[in-house]
Amino acid sequence: MVYSPRAGEVDEVQLSMSTGATVADALRCSGLQQRHPGLDLGTAPIGLWGALCRLDDVLRDRDRVEVYRPLRVDPKEARRQRYRAQVKTKRR
Repeated sequence: MVYSPRAGEVDEVQLSMSTGATVADALRCSGLQQRHPGLDLGTAPIGLWGALCRLDDVLRDRDRVEVYRPLRVDPKEARRQRYRAQVKTKRR
């Protein structure tokens, strides 16, 4: 179970679940909600190894459940801003 509340910070929990456990079961057992009260697991996108999944999906051995947070800046726009900053620095 992995969640990054902000850039540079990762909350990772290793769980041992019984056969047939679902993504929702893992979320409950992880304690993420208690450690991050502002996190709304009912609306947050959830994924397995980078692919969106449903709460009732059954987990397999060594699955990585990921809780995603909204992006603050569009990645394309962030690249544009970094490029513009580099160009300004090089011109000086």
